[in-house]
Amino acid sequence: MALTKENVPETKVLAIASHVCYGFVGNTMATFVMQSLGCEVAAINTVHFSNHTGYCQVKGTKTSAEDIRNLYEGLTQSYLTDFDVLLSGYAPSAAAVEAVGDIAQDLQRRAEGKPGSFFWALDPVMGDLGRLYVAEDVVPAYKKAVRHADLILPNQFETETLSGIKIANTTDLANAITSIHKTYGVPHIIVTSVQLSSLGSSTPSGLMTVIGSTVRSDGTPRLFRVDIPALECNFNGTGDMFAALTVARLREAIFAAGPSLRNTKSWVSPDDVAPTDLPLAKSTEKVLSSMHSVLLKTMESREAELATTANTIDATGLTEEQLQFREHLRRTKAAEVRVIRNVDFLRKPTVVFKAQQWAE
Repeated sequence: MALTKENVPETKVLAIASHVCYGFVGNTMATFVMQSLGCEVAAINTVHFSNHTGYCQVKGTKTSAEDIRNLYEGLTQSYLTDFDVLLSGYAPSAAAVEAVGDIAQDLQRRAEGKPGSFFWALDPVMGDLGRLYVAEDVVPAYKKAVRHADLILPNQFETETLSGIKIANTTDLANAITSIHKTYGVPHIIVTSVQLSSLGSSTPSGLMTVIGSTVRSDGTPRLFRVDIPALECNFNGTGDMFAALTVARLREAIFAAGPSLRNTKSWVSPDDVAPTDLPLAKSTEKVLSSMHSVLLKTMESREAELATTANTIDATGLTEEQLQFREHLRRTKAAEVRVIRNVDFLRKPTVVFKAQQWAE
């Protein structure tokens, strides 16, 4: 299949994640991103919310595990299961995580005998910044599910949760990734948004780092890192953007590597491929370059909107606490990711952040 500089290979994705009416998180973000890069996307939404929870108030409903299963059953009844990739994100309960895992395993069974024809990218959404924001029974459900995934995309806290290793330094981080490879048999791991400077690294404090690895045949990791400037703004939906871009760009890198790799189970490169030459590393370079450009543009738009809306809140009859909350809403809205207007950065990234071999 021919590739161009602007498009990934034809890819059919089943995306299972949250949905919001306003803004870009979950499937609202992921579906647009993948479609912008030429992917055909079918979406099962695990929640239907008015907006993301960063506003501290939402209306809507959570999708039951039964409804998730029913929607997938409807697809199977009409023979609509020829997916190349499953991308799964937030699930609102342990039962929902189990339902997603069962869907993944069914799609894997349908792909038996055709190595590399199906790939599950799993974002194990459990928490961040040292705390869970899901029920405790979701954790063992994810520990069961990740054993069947081809790629997982945990943040630092989720990496600690899955590995059982508290990450206090860079050695702990490498050990945690190694443990996940060996304990769960996950072929590919990307740990997102790590501040290495807080782990005793010499990396400057103004950088964020993504750590990735593709396993070798003996179970050891091939670790690489990509450093990017940290942006002083609280964005929502960036994890979903990262996951969606990774699906598209990893497919692109796998196809560029030739037919042998794309017909290999889980797209695991031969052992002689260096960490920085891995398709996972090459795709991450493009993903982060796209994201950095979009988020810089978002910050520009955010500042303009905040300037335009300054002093527009009518304080009549409001308490100080109510005024502070209104200000929070104003700032949260201004920080919504401007992905639509900046779609060209998704399609045509200029790679400025390069993968380096892990040397800590």
